Amino acid sequence: MLPDELTRREFSTRLASLVAFASVTGRGMAAALSPSSNEVVRTDAIHQEVTLNTNRHRVYEALTDAKQFSGFMAYSTVPKAPAAEIARDVGGAFSIFGGHIVGRHLELVPDQRIVQAWRVVDWAPGIFSIARFQLRDKGSATTIVFDHIGFPNGQAKHLATGWHLNYWEPLRKYLV
Repeated sequence: MLPDELTRREFSTRLASLVAFASVTGRGMAAALSPSSNEVVRTDAIHQEVTLNTNRHRVYEALTDAKQFSGFMAYSTVPKAPAAEIARDVGGAFSIFGGHIVGRHLELVPDQRIVQAWRVVDWAPGIFSIARFQLRDKGSATTIVFDHIGFPNGQAKHLATGWHLNYWEPLRKYLV
């Protein structure tokens, strides 16, 4: 569950007013609206592409189904985390890695795209980043084109490493 048990409407309203992404500008930077001061600040951005030897449907299901997500977490750096909780609808909440990561689905296009408002629970209240997973065919494999923007400055290296250790490599092992 999300902190403060926000309703979908409250969440949507807060997200619209708290995080306004201008655009990704060259050199991996993005702009975000600070929730406390309404001032535009620079933030880091992550772009990663990873190819997995399976079809888009299996990748989509592994990322959006709580049981499958919990299954591949066993290969992550947090192997004994409590089971993931993942709603399957737009606006639905998710809680993964024992509640360390929480958020809501902003867009779900089966087998094509997942866009999430995503946060680490120790970030300042009201701070949500945007994680976008675009699934593309690459022969019989799937390439995930991943973009993560709007997270606090100074977190890019840690988060980029975390995506590899806790998503891409575990998925690669789980989906064999």
